[in-house]
Amino acid sequence: MNNLRKSNITKLPEKTFDVLIIGGGINGAVSAASLAAKGAKVALIDKGDFAGFTSSNSSNLAWGGIKYLESHEYGLVNKLCKSRNHLMRSYPSTVKEIRFFTSIQKGFRFPPLFVFMGTIVYWLMGRFFTQSPQYLSAAKIKSLEKVVNTEKVNGGFEYSDAFLHDNDARFVFNFIRSSMSYGCIAANYVQANGSEKVDGVWKTQANDVISGETFEIRSKVIINAAGPFVDPMNHINQQTTEHHHLFSKGIHLIVDKITDSNKVLTFFADDGRLFFVIPMGPKTCIGTTDTQVEDPHAKVTDKDRQFVLDNVNKLLDLPKALTQDDIIAERCGVRPLAIKGKGGKADWVQLSRKHAIDTNKVDKYLSIFGGKLTDCINVGDEVAGLIKELGITLPYEDFKWYGEPDDTVRDEFFHRAKLMDFDALTPATSSEPLTKRFWRRYGRNAINMLENIRENPKKAELLIENSEYLRVEIEHAAEREMVTKLEDFLRRRSKISLVVRKEDILCAPGLKEACEILFADEADAKLQEYIDSVS
Repeated sequence: MNNLRKSNITKLPEKTFDVLIIGGGINGAVSAASLAAKGAKVALIDKGDFAGFTSSNSSNLAWGGIKYLESHEYGLVNKLCKSRNHLMRSYPSTVKEIRFFTSIQKGFRFPPLFVFMGTIVYWLMGRFFTQSPQYLSAAKIKSLEKVVNTEKVNGGFEYSDAFLHDNDARFVFNFIRSSMSYGCIAANYVQANGSEKVDGVWKTQANDVISGETFEIRSKVIINAAGPFVDPMNHINQQTTEHHHLFSKGIHLIVDKITDSNKVLTFFADDGRLFFVIPMGPKTCIGTTDTQVEDPHAKVTDKDRQFVLDNVNKLLDLPKALTQDDIIAERCGVRPLAIKGKGGKADWVQLSRKHAIDTNKVDKYLSIFGGKLTDCINVGDEVAGLIKELGITLPYEDFKWYGEPDDTVRDEFFHRAKLMDFDALTPATSSEPLTKRFWRRYGRNAINMLENIRENPKKAELLIENSEYLRVEIEHAAEREMVTKLEDFLRRRSKISLVVRKEDILCAPGLKEACEILFADEADAKLQEYIDSVS
């Protein structure tokens, strides 16, 4: 079970790396993918699972920051629009255009036509890459989307942005997987307990959270990409930085599909911030909140749930009001907002999600603050440039480290899938054909998975009802995706626990077999560990 993780942990103390990255969220993942592809010797550790914190609790949107027009951050919007377009070109199967259907309530701080003019500016700044915005009267809104309550609506509009077709954690993990393909030694559930520089080399004391084993990792450079935990890690390592983090808690509720619309229904909630009703296959994701918190270990409260439910019930004409009994799953995470100096207010409406990288050139130590999925390629490129300035040789610095495999690989996969009539195996409960889904999730690895199914058709069986995951995918996760706890698979490598109620997961006849595939002799213990965690 999990031989890849065990092998990598064995390798971590064996040599001096060019760079040790602490944190496997989006910032750490793209840093590892970029540096490893360019030829640096890279190690990456995370005290939990990859994308286990903020990076698995987003709205799944890759947007150009339209809300920052209100605070006149035109340079940031311009940069984020470019980043969004680049991400859509680079990951056409994963990052897709989606329409945002926006209603403006009477009494809002700006009239609908004024806000609509902002969407025109946004479209211009986005280089006309998406469909053009469209102004909508209240009557037009009701005719197009009957579920929207237009009783207090003054008008609205449609505009385009982008979203992640799969879950955010899967997107992040694919960068981790890519980095390992380029030689990065990565391991989850490995905690950094402090670093000291001795004779020009960083020595980081670490421990395997699962086994308790302790060891030392040596590196020339450290990148602190610990997300919400950047500041405490810097304190331990005696690093002083210009930036620090404030935290805004955001939650989402996932319910059964409440509208047939394939658009993001967008409103302004009671607190003045954007509020989304996001399509998620057979489910709907609703949120989000904006609450300043001191502790990044945030939890969903009854007040949070009620805020989301009250807003969606007020803004939509639903056959029956949503209640807490309708909630299938919840997302809760903190947005680490980068701010200069001390103090400040973590106001999601006012503070932007732009990233900042503080560099201690003497100690060869980088700290990454803020950031979001939309801007991830820029972070990877910027980190590579800074690492080069610190004297680390990048033998292949011009190598393109991101993006889907080229069209020849894609065409080969789709041709083989067509020859074996792969889409005919699509489960009845699936929201899309298997061919598209396999390519998006696994890229070139999907070709080998096809061959496995051709050789043994049982590998196309659905083990967990309504999960959209076949036996071959669970086998692939066991071999190549460093699944250490059952939650890693159910919540992050897949989105099963986001779309299937925990009671249904626990009752699924195939859950035990899935555990046996993932964990072999440890299957019973890992299953009980998961049961205890969700009880």
